[in-house]
Amino acid sequence: MSSLKLQEQIAQRVERLLLRHEELQRTNQLLTEQVGQLTHERDQFKSRLESARNRIDALLERLPEDVVAKDAK
Repeated sequence: MSSLKLQEQIAQRVERLLLRHEELQRTNQLLTEQVGQLTHERDQFKSRLESARNRIDALLERLPEDVVAKDAK
């Protein structure tokens, strides 16, 4: 194999690697953004769940003791 042909093959491989690297960087950026959005959404759901639990606890506190005890049995 001639030296020139080998250099061309190496150059082509390097070019493909550079393109693949750029593609993976873009994909990584998109995935990082998606993780951020999902983390924010999860935090909102956790906050809403905690609020709902607090409202339920407050409602249970307002019930007479005998009703709460009967339902626990």
